[in-house]
Amino acid sequence: MELSTISSYLLYTAFVLYLIATVFFAATIKEQEKATKYSKAGNIGIAITIIGFISQVGYFITRWIASQHAPVSNLFEFTTFFGMMFVFAFIVIYFIYRFHLLGLFTLPVALLIIAYASMFPREISPLIPALKTHWLYIHVTTAAIGEAILAVSFAAGLIYLIRTIDQSTLNKKTFWLEFIIYTLYATIGFVLITIAFRIGGYENVFEFQATDNDGQEITVQSEYTLPPLFGPHDHKQLTEGAMKPLVEVPGWLKGEQAARKLNTLVWSIITGLALYGLTLLILRKRVAAWIQPALHRVNPDLVDEVSYRAVAIGFPVFTLGALIFAMIWAQQAWNRFWGWDPKEVWALITWLFYAWFLHLRLSNGWHGERSAWLAVIGFAIIMFNLIAVNLIIAGLHSYA
Repeated sequence: MELSTISSYLLYTAFVLYLIATVFFAATIKEQEKATKYSKAGNIGIAITIIGFISQVGYFITRWIASQHAPVSNLFEFTTFFGMMFVFAFIVIYFIYRFHLLGLFTLPVALLIIAYASMFPREISPLIPALKTHWLYIHVTTAAIGEAILAVSFAAGLIYLIRTIDQSTLNKKTFWLEFIIYTLYATIGFVLITIAFRIGGYENVFEFQATDNDGQEITVQSEYTLPPLFGPHDHKQLTEGAMKPLVEVPGWLKGEQAARKLNTLVWSIITGLALYGLTLLILRKRVAAWIQPALHRVNPDLVDEVSYRAVAIGFPVFTLGALIFAMIWAQQAWNRFWGWDPKEVWALITWLFYAWFLHLRLSNGWHGERSAWLAVIGFAIIMFNLIAVNLIIAGLHSYA
């Protein structure tokens, strides 16, 4: 059996083990009702999580051997590595605080990250010349580890908000809390709708005019794997008998894959709304209101401390990887420490936000709910950097 195949099996095994561990962490809710400190389900859950993490490390090592370079050079590899480090950060913080319910909120996010990664091409390909440097390993891995540790603060912040916000009335706080939960549904929707049409073998190819990096008009093709709600501007459909676009994007939206990406985004939103609406019909109440009773024994001060500690640990790691190491590599690759490439700008925005978080926390006394909202917003910035900046905004980092 080829190493690449073994690597895929190990990643799949890790995914399944994380899913099983989530069930055991959910079982700790019942144990909390008995007001006992010992948690058999929690101990089993963390043991399975560690085995799953070891399996994912095995995926990483075997793929490294098979590709002859660190597997962080494209979106599939980077996102799976980010998910792996997210689980690792959870394991470390778990053993500091022994907070079982943190696993119930972190592992589903890790599962979504891995599932999201699987939507990208998984083939092993040689490195392009720009990536044949040891700074690929140093900069990218350190930045991903920093982001993963910071992301744990999101899980703790979300627990805090669901635990403390009054769910008896609909207001701004409950609306935004439900919106956060809906974004997770939209991610699930993206994964499910993509898998469904991939299994069905759907394909629809369009030809249209686009502008290259030199401003020249070129003819390009765009392959749709989802039915085209939005089609390229002034396109020619090459797949006979396939569904025609409902809407043609305006002429100013002329990026090579802009229309396809918009199409995928809208499909994700629609599918997420359908899943969320179905959940509301089943629960007959908002999702956060349904979850809240299960968290009534959670200590808000402990959750607040976990959220802060994740930022306190993750911020210097992110600073080192995403800024300092990045600038050193930029100097070697492009003869300048800093430019205004979109990826660089959003790394700086992320850094400034978490610096502001720590300032407000330490100097202005922003604890509790305000700190939890900041943790959630910070994760939104990280995910925007991972998804939108990588997929939509063109720049020097677009090779990923």
